[in-house]
Amino acid sequence: MNDIFKRQLADYVEYHRNPWNGVMHVLGILTLFFAAILPLNLVSVHVLGVQTTLAPILALPVLIYWLLLDAALGTAIIGCAIILFAVATLVVHHASILTVWAVTLPLIAIGIGFQIVGHRFFEQRQPALVDNPSHFLLGPMFVMTKLFIALGFRPDLAAIIQSEPRQAQRGASSFTEESQPLPRS
Repeated sequence: MNDIFKRQLADYVEYHRNPWNGVMHVLGILTLFFAAILPLNLVSVHVLGVQTTLAPILALPVLIYWLLLDAALGTAIIGCAIILFAVATLVVHHASILTVWAVTLPLIAIGIGFQIVGHRFFEQRQPALVDNPSHFLLGPMFVMTKLFIALGFRPDLAAIIQSEPRQAQRGASSFTEESQPLPRS
């Protein structure tokens, strides 16, 4: 699935060229993930004799998907998710249900706000998921990819993320074709 991920990443990158939009996505994605799992930690369930909450059960399919797309990035995301699950569990154990929801709703608004600011003000382009809803699942992979590249890992993915935009490549190729002299007859 790594080739599929690389193609998806190349498409996703076209909507996320501005570095400040990237920062907004890091903040927004972490905030939205935490806001999603926080109230799910209120619902306790027993699975295969183990007591857990709905949060890891409902997150498991997407965590597996990310792991299948790219094992290293998926593993790193799972590590981050475990930390966020632990923090959410801590909050739920020390707060009332009302407090959990009083925290969750503003976090959702803040997370969406980061995304909107990133696209409207910095990227000046609509979010990727408007054109392709599957991009909703690529945000965390994009953020982790950027982190791996910043740490000096994954030059294969750095080549995709740091490549020239496809629109500019098309424009450059059509310009060179048009600027070629016509053959003499």
